[in-house]
Amino acid sequence: MRVIAGTFGGRRIRAPRGARTRPTSDRVREALFSATGPVAGLSVLDLYAGSGALAIEALSRGAARAVLVERSRAALAVLRANLSLLGLGHRAAVVALPLERAGGAVRARGPYDLVLVDPPYEALAAGVVATVLGRLLPSPGVLVAGARLVLEHAARDEAPALAGMSRVRTRAYGDTALSSYVAAGTTGLGALGALAR
Repeated sequence: MRVIAGTFGGRRIRAPRGARTRPTSDRVREALFSATGPVAGLSVLDLYAGSGALAIEALSRGAARAVLVERSRAALAVLRANLSLLGLGHRAAVVALPLERAGGAVRARGPYDLVLVDPPYEALAAGVVATVLGRLLPSPGVLVAGARLVLEHAARDEAPALAGMSRVRTRAYGDTALSSYVAAGTTGLGALGALAR
């Protein structure tokens, strides 16, 4: 697996072994960052971070900082190794907790301009992810006005409704789909046009 663009473009990073973690393909990562538009200077929240590839891609492209939430010990070891390899420890904070228990740590490090969510598809299909995000995202101090969220899910599954977020678009890339959301009731989002394309 490699970083696609930015300061670390072309650099190789590791992925956890086994089938429990599903790394986002280069093609889908490129599509994701094309959809979000420029990320320079943004604060990024990477949920179900796995190898950290999405947050690392954002940092490579100029995001100011990232908070990565991951519970798997195997994934955490790889994630931390990848951040260390690229010297990103000072711009990234790792929250080693299940998302349903990470709310306090996430809020303490917020607010966020961009949220990247790549959950286990079975948890998403069962409604668990939407429930947890529905408690977390509307909390004070989590999202800035006009915050964006991109959710990766199976193309066969409908994108869920997320509390406090309006879905802007869904686009499929083979078996994978990306659904883009914006914090509801906000205006002036510079990348809204990019999300809606």
